[in-house]
Amino acid sequence: MDMLHNSVAICGAVVLLVYAWKVLIWVWFRRQKLEKCLRQQGLNGNSYRFLFGDAKELVLTTIKAKSKPISFSNDIAPRVMPFFHKAVQNYGQNVFLWFGPRPQVIIMEPEIIREVLSKSYIFQKPPPHPIGKLLFQGLVSYETDKWAKHRRLINPAFYSERLKHMLPSFNLCCCEMLSKWEKILSSERSSELDVWPYLQTLTSDAISRTAFGSNYAEGRKIFDLQTEQAELVTQARNSVYVPGWRFFPTKLNRRIKEIATEVESSILGIIRKRIKAMDMGEASSDDLLGILLESNFNEIQQYGSKFGMSLKDVIEECKLFYFAGQETTASLLVWTLILLSKHLDWQARAREEVLQVFGSGKPDFDGLSSLKIATMIFHEVLRLYPPGALLKRMIHKETAIGKLLLPAGVELILPVLLLHHDSKIWGDAVNEFKPERFSEGISKATNGQLSYFPFGWGPRICIGQSFAMLEAKMALAMILQNYSFELSPSYAHAPYTVMTLQPQYGAPLILHKL
Repeated sequence: MDMLHNSVAICGAVVLLVYAWKVLIWVWFRRQKLEKCLRQQGLNGNSYRFLFGDAKELVLTTIKAKSKPISFSNDIAPRVMPFFHKAVQNYGQNVFLWFGPRPQVIIMEPEIIREVLSKSYIFQKPPPHPIGKLLFQGLVSYETDKWAKHRRLINPAFYSERLKHMLPSFNLCCCEMLSKWEKILSSERSSELDVWPYLQTLTSDAISRTAFGSNYAEGRKIFDLQTEQAELVTQARNSVYVPGWRFFPTKLNRRIKEIATEVESSILGIIRKRIKAMDMGEASSDDLLGILLESNFNEIQQYGSKFGMSLKDVIEECKLFYFAGQETTASLLVWTLILLSKHLDWQARAREEVLQVFGSGKPDFDGLSSLKIATMIFHEVLRLYPPGALLKRMIHKETAIGKLLLPAGVELILPVLLLHHDSKIWGDAVNEFKPERFSEGISKATNGQLSYFPFGWGPRICIGQSFAMLEAKMALAMILQNYSFELSPSYAHAPYTVMTLQPQYGAPLILHKL
């Protein structure tokens, strides 16, 4: 019996040693081999540190950068992405980093970025953080055939003719916001107001109406929950990923899962009501959910269930609609108002154009499409303050890219913000607000290089780009018709990222009723 126990103990010890050896190979010896490969190709970076790599320094520099505001400047990269900015400064453009045991190569060459973003089946997104998947998945996170299927089914919702039907919803939401402002300013012609929460409400209301056909009151619960969840997910993603840690009942993990359950339940209720109404022939398909369900139903009817989306798929797309549709447009609008508050000459030029096209009347689709000054301003705002600071792609097998031959397991970082602020591309005045850069369009402004991509580029360019720009033009036009504005002395310049680029301390402006 003792011999049997000894044999079992020995076998167990051997198994543990084998697994320990495999783990050691993965977290140490393979990393050493990867680092040697990267350095041999002229890339520079910190030496790999066991398990954590550069992750601790990345988190600490981010926390330090967020600890206080900066003087007003558009040179925001040191605050928004301090670790990446510092790495490029220290090592030049040919640099690699370590996020835990995963090597990351920063790509700063426009031609290589063009190649990466054009070959979406080769250069795919990294697997999402397990906690991040609870916030949303949908089109933005799918790959290859599933992505192609979802893109095809969702596309009809964003055709120009469909967007025209959404203008009344945009207009109504803007009217409601301006009505609130007017009540605040009713006793005075001028007043200080933090416009950031109002813009968040505006874009949340707009996505509620255009996506679900409901008003903001019905969608408010989803909006509030996703806002909280985004903060918590950002905290989780900025920490070192430990396999299985998401299953531990920490306060953070519990709350993220609770929110995911509540959001899914709310959206499921909206979808079931809509499906029931469609079955009874009562529903309109003018909103995004109706168009998606109709497109999905037609696909299943024609080709079979495996060619359509499941109910879970539809829920995920709705979560993405709601979050991305609200966050991106709110970010664009708040930085536009902040910059126009500093550059009153451009504010006056934009207002003159709006009044020339619309007078005091309701903005229409053709008129919004013709606003050249507003378009230039939005492009320059998106260059200086892109909603997403970087894009990521993954190398799944040894792949030649430019002059590099990168092994499997390397992650590519496409630093949107750093490219948008690169003086070698944009000149010495790179950090100045100069909308005239875009007077002859994007291609002329970039000299044909892929150095400006706030909505991504290539096959996976943001499907909601036209939606966001149309909503933003409507809001800006109506604000300019009714108010002039300047920065309040209480404004603190503190751009930071919570999924999208936001003002950490809000956006207090002095509004003047026209």
